[in-house]
Amino acid sequence: QEVVSEESEEESNGVNLMEFSDEILLHILSYVPCTDLVLNVRRTCRKLATLCLDKSLTHTVLLQKDYKVNKDKVKQLMRDIGKEIYQLNMAGCYWLPSSTIDHVTRCKNLVKLNLSGCPITSLRLSKMLSTLQHLRSLAIDVSPGFDASQLSSECKATLSRVLELKQTLYTPSYGVVPCCTSLEKLLLYFEILDRSREGFMLSGQLMVGESNVPHYQNLRIFYARLAPGYVNQEVVRLYLAVLSDRTPENLHAFLISAPGSFAETGATKNLLDSMARNVCLDALQLPKAWINGSGLLQHLKFNNPFYFSFSRCTLSGGHLIQRVINGGKDLKSLTSLNLSGCVHCLAPESLFRKAEDDIDSSILESLVVSCCNLRHLNLSAAHHHSSESIGNHLCQLLSRLKHLLSLALPVCSITDVAASVEKPPTAPNLVPQTFGRKVRIGVQTYPRNLAEQANQKIESSVFWALMGSLRFLETLEIIGSSFSSAMPRNEPAIRNSLPPCVRAQSVGDSEVAAISQLTYLQSLTLAQLPNILTGSGLVNIGLQCQHLRTLSLANLGMMGKVVYMSALMDMLKHCKCLRDLRLEQPYFCAGAQFFQALSHCSSLQRLCIVSRSGTLQSDAVMSFMASCLEVIMCHMFMGESLTVCKNLQQSIVRSFQAERPALNVVIFPLLHEDLTEVIRDVPMRHLDEITLFKSRVAEEPPNLWW
Repeated sequence: QEVVSEESEEESNGVNLMEFSDEILLHILSYVPCTDLVLNVRRTCRKLATLCLDKSLTHTVLLQKDYKVNKDKVKQLMRDIGKEIYQLNMAGCYWLPSSTIDHVTRCKNLVKLNLSGCPITSLRLSKMLSTLQHLRSLAIDVSPGFDASQLSSECKATLSRVLELKQTLYTPSYGVVPCCTSLEKLLLYFEILDRSREGFMLSGQLMVGESNVPHYQNLRIFYARLAPGYVNQEVVRLYLAVLSDRTPENLHAFLISAPGSFAETGATKNLLDSMARNVCLDALQLPKAWINGSGLLQHLKFNNPFYFSFSRCTLSGGHLIQRVINGGKDLKSLTSLNLSGCVHCLAPESLFRKAEDDIDSSILESLVVSCCNLRHLNLSAAHHHSSESIGNHLCQLLSRLKHLLSLALPVCSITDVAASVEKPPTAPNLVPQTFGRKVRIGVQTYPRNLAEQANQKIESSVFWALMGSLRFLETLEIIGSSFSSAMPRNEPAIRNSLPPCVRAQSVGDSEVAAISQLTYLQSLTLAQLPNILTGSGLVNIGLQCQHLRTLSLANLGMMGKVVYMSALMDMLKHCKCLRDLRLEQPYFCAGAQFFQALSHCSSLQRLCIVSRSGTLQSDAVMSFMASCLEVIMCHMFMGESLTVCKNLQQSIVRSFQAERPALNVVIFPLLHEDLTEVIRDVPMRHLDEITLFKSRVAEEPPNLWW
């Protein structure tokens, strides 16, 4: 009786949720998925029934990562609040049948619509757009079989009023671009394969006629991202041909992201010359061949630039300061800078310089002083070695950038110069970083307690100080300058990897422990850290970085053994917010203990494991999938046989597909000759965000699309 009386007293003294003001309740409800608000929460009481239909909650509906939504829920949602929706994002809802799009016609007042990654035919698109007269922003995929001649006159009338278009191309086509005569923003993603499934070579030639000519006269932003392949290059040249004839006067952002070699032609040269004469840019990204060896940057005019990308260019630091930063003048407007793979960008000149030579700290200092408001900075895929000059270490200079939210650095750039020069390499560093016989060596035991580590040496390191100064950093990538993933895009799996940089040999557990100072860290990538001995720093990250949502680890420590497995399992027990996990490590054993530890990650949605000669336990995988109800993606590319992989994949699909409509499972031998054919069927959302390894910091301008 005493216990009951105490509980009733606590309840009487407590605060009823419904006693909060409407403003507070609306703020709380804004974190609840719209489908839950409309289909569930609003049915609980009259007050919530009213609040859940408030315009602030129904104006914008985001379904892009609501993996539990199905066709029936979308149908009911559109029926209940369709007329109240002004912005609808269904990007990446690959599991919904194409007939689901028919229900979007109920949203008569739609202004913005994102259907990227959703299956849609020309006829369905025509029927839907014919009813959306207020539409001004559209994102769609153009797949094989798309026929613009099937678009009705009402559909074309809607497209003529569209101001923003994002179009992902899986087949050579202009898509709906010629119909969008008022375009101000055009984003193009080229994902066309060079060969069809039957093995036939594809052509990039398009029908050219008066009705197919794109209209760019009002264009302000042009962005094109190309996947590897010559067909993508052929098609994008056709899109650019119109631009070269007449450059839009209001163009202020011109961005082309192209991997590998994308040669400059006469037409593109004319386009760039016209841009240099007629426009003033705020954002720029060009293929490396268009910049290397040319004086283009000297002639282009910039207004208040917010984004620059010179990824993989041979641009020297001298040219960077003189031609881009105007000799060190004020560039406070610049918020995002991508210098990934720009090996000479921190050196005065590149003619006689080796990639491994020390950087010129004065160039980096000029960059930091001029661009003091940088929020996103990528310096990966290069050797940025600091000299022994006191106070001029790269980490010390970067610590001045107090507004940084995302940062990508090569491993060799974070080492203390004195430590790398004076300290001889530890025993594991003497082991060749190749896939050979396992070598038994003595492993030094590192303290697992953060305080003990801090008292040893890391508090005095430049990297420890850098992490301490960037308290609000949300994304961090530390990637070996010679690292390459075992899973490239359209090629067979890589069997050998290059050894890490000599300067990187001392980077290990203590540096990883320093990352635990980043309280607000949400995404972490660590690749090719050779001196990982126990992985003890990972435990500290798990304990201290409670907002961590994305974790990617690749080739840590010695290559013949997963030396950090115990620490990783300890870490995972604390990662309650982790949603995406990617592991790439030879000889990785995905067994019962690993999956038992991973089961503590109650929010986990996507898992990708890439491991040459790696093994897995099917029963452990099935138990993990049964206990982690949020997991909708399981990709494993291991060393198991094709039969084992297929059986496990089929078992997972049979057991969980019905209750998880978005479930995507790919389990396949890493070195199998048909790997590329399997990869092409992976939904682009998963392939681009987690399955394929790449640096994502400053990959594209911030807020490029909503």
